[in-house]
Amino acid sequence: ELIELRRNNVRLRVIGDWETLPPAPRMALSDLQAKTAANTGLLLNLAVNYSSHAELERAVRAIAQEVAQGTIAPAAIDESRIRRYLYTANLPDLDLLIRPGGEQRLSNFMLYQAAYAELVMTDVYWPDFSEDDFVRALSEFQQRERRFGGT
Repeated sequence: ELIELRRNNVRLRVIGDWETLPPAPRMALSDLQAKTAANTGLLLNLAVNYSSHAELERAVRAIAQEVAQGTIAPAAIDESRIRRYLYTANLPDLDLLIRPGGEQRLSNFMLYQAAYAELVMTDVYWPDFSEDDFVRALSEFQQRERRFGGT
């Protein structure tokens, strides 16, 4: 895995509550992140023990602590402050979310970041999802007119 990431100049970023994992996988993920941190190509976000509800709860708790400490006033709470505490801080919102496995739901996945994402649902299960399936999803995405919440 590390060899492939380095060969392709991919930087790994783990999002979610992965620090609650047992020591061995937690240390392996931390090691992979550290060893790919200087890579400048694609950024691969790996969601481990991820829950959008938990992510938002964590962000709200951090902001509430700032208010309680007097660091900020409640009026200073805005979208940029909320985003600062998300696992995906400093990343753009999703443009495309591909949902494999025939399900027609988001399953608590990146609810905040997917607000204006285009959704492609496919019956192909993730282990069987091929490059051709990916190209089909991209083609479908390219044919859509993005409105970003407009009608």
